[in-house]
Amino acid sequence: MYWCTDQFIVQRVLAAKDVDTARKGALFGGYLKLLPLFIFMMPGVVAFALAEKNPELLSFGTSGYDAALPLMVKSVLPTGLKGLVVAGLLAALMSSLSSVFNSTSTLITFDIYKKYRPEASDKELVNAGRISTIALVALGIGWIPLMQAIEGGLFQQLQSIQAYISPPIAAAFLLGIFFKKINSAGAKWALISGAILGVGRLSMEVAGGEYTGFLGWYVGMNFLHFALLLFAICSVILILVSLAKPEAETYDDASLVWSKDTKVPLSSTTRALTFLLVLCVITLWVVF
Repeated sequence: MYWCTDQFIVQRVLAAKDVDTARKGALFGGYLKLLPLFIFMMPGVVAFALAEKNPELLSFGTSGYDAALPLMVKSVLPTGLKGLVVAGLLAALMSSLSSVFNSTSTLITFDIYKKYRPEASDKELVNAGRISTIALVALGIGWIPLMQAIEGGLFQQLQSIQAYISPPIAAAFLLGIFFKKINSAGAKWALISGAILGVGRLSMEVAGGEYTGFLGWYVGMNFLHFALLLFAICSVILILVSLAKPEAETYDDASLVWSKDTKVPLSSTTRALTFLLVLCVITLWVVF
């Protein structure tokens, strides 16, 4: 669902010339998503082995694993390659941040600001986008100290936060595609409930402290198990509220719901790429 709900990825998919090309682009993104295992995990394993055998060359301690890659770049790579790696990292970082800020400010400007000020001029919309971008940068900087309160390395922290906020979105998209009785009321309450439960878990984890009973189980649960539980809860809420309020706003276009009549057949290449991607995921899951 990550590749179907991330705004700046969706923008690129919508720019494809046809559905088959869009599918191949999403599949390519899926293959790229396999690389973090080797980009993030393997350097840590190599750094640990180097620190064990050559502590004079590399030493980051038991709690400084986030510094493994920078220390390896500093201690192991030759001078010319250090600059190349740092330049590549900074370029990738700036590109990602630029896409995120652009997409988020667009959503805020057109889906929130313009909705409440439909008479706003182009200049006002541009200013709203600039102000929202500045606010997002400030929020991002302010979030950095809170990340240190979440257990695990940087990669685990990022994955755990996604596990707290993504399940209700995934439930709304998946059930919305395959179940035509889903409506706006069900989606609204599923998203609100998921946000409350996810932010509640994150807040208690950041605050720390000892929790017992139900709260201890709730906060101490593995973040992947929590994501599955949250997805199930949001799915139940989505279905029950949609069935209880059938008069709520629903789809304007019936083609948004999957059916045999509206589906676009998969090309042989797309089918093969899909099968290979699933096989790669299963293989990595079994091996690691």
